Amino acid sequence: MIFSPSPLILHPAVLLMAGLLDSAIGDPAWLPHPVRIMGKAISWTERLLRKIFRTPVAGKLAGTFLVMLIVLPAFFITGYIAQVCASGTAPYLLTLAGTALLVYLCATTLACRELLRAAQLVIGEVDKGDIAAARHSLSMIVGRDTASLSESEILKATMETLAENLSDGIVAPLIYLTLGGLPLAMAYKAINTLDSMVGYKNEQYRHFGWASARLDDAVNFIPARITGIIIVVVSAAVLRSFTAARWSWRIMRRDGSKHTSPNSGIPEAAMAGALGIRMGGPSTYGGMRVEKPCIGEMRADNHREAAAGALRIVQAASLLALAVSAAILYIRSAG
Repeated sequence: MIFSPSPLILHPAVLLMAGLLDSAIGDPAWLPHPVRIMGKAISWTERLLRKIFRTPVAGKLAGTFLVMLIVLPAFFITGYIAQVCASGTAPYLLTLAGTALLVYLCATTLACRELLRAAQLVIGEVDKGDIAAARHSLSMIVGRDTASLSESEILKATMETLAENLSDGIVAPLIYLTLGGLPLAMAYKAINTLDSMVGYKNEQYRHFGWASARLDDAVNFIPARITGIIIVVVSAAVLRSFTAARWSWRIMRRDGSKHTSPNSGIPEAAMAGALGIRMGGPSTYGGMRVEKPCIGEMRADNHREAAAGALRIVQAASLLALAVSAAILYIRSAG
């Protein structure tokens, strides 16, 4: 059986099984998922706090309370669950069930299968020439307006979301699973979910979402840069070109800081450099045109081929990140 001396120390076998489980089933709607529970908790808590803190000046304080009321319970509740599941003090069958629950909860922090499935759906619809369906599918995974996007713009947006979500949906959770087990990874997912729900710069969330957005920037700072390096490393093997890796490194260093986000631009620039495409540029959000800096250089004119390459890079990067994380945990447990 798989035991752990602390809820903050994950057994490498649990991590590997969690990665395999995520790859096998992803996020089926019929299974309870912590992120969906967090989303409901965030919505309910937001409504409550807005009734208490009514002025814009108090918005930042309310948003700070929101972060604490969501993130701290996520950490301590899953810490208790991890402690019970991996303690080895229960009868055999209960211990086996606890291990299975721990594996499942760790798998819910990862989003490899869902990311690849969503991107493959968009790319497949473009390949079939069904641009209307591709626009609709893309709208499910990006925040920009998709109704008038061309084929190349659809594929570019798909590659951008692949690069960004490789960081916060796969690499970052693996890092936090490695550093602090299920509790730290679930706290990360809580922060990430908060940012996706309230971390906007519009009038409604400028103050209320400030704490969520800043904390998300902080916890993704290192994972984003590790993701960029992973993309550089795997691009040489995946694309069978050391030139791709050199361009990936060059563009990541040159353009990674151009993005409005302090983190998203790093993996996007690494991906753009590897594939020889240009990301960024103007986009429309809620009918409003937003000017974004361009990232990368156009060295390839086939966006379909580049999109297929982006899928392969994400697959290889996910496997490498999982293997390295498991190896670190193994060395940690052996020592």
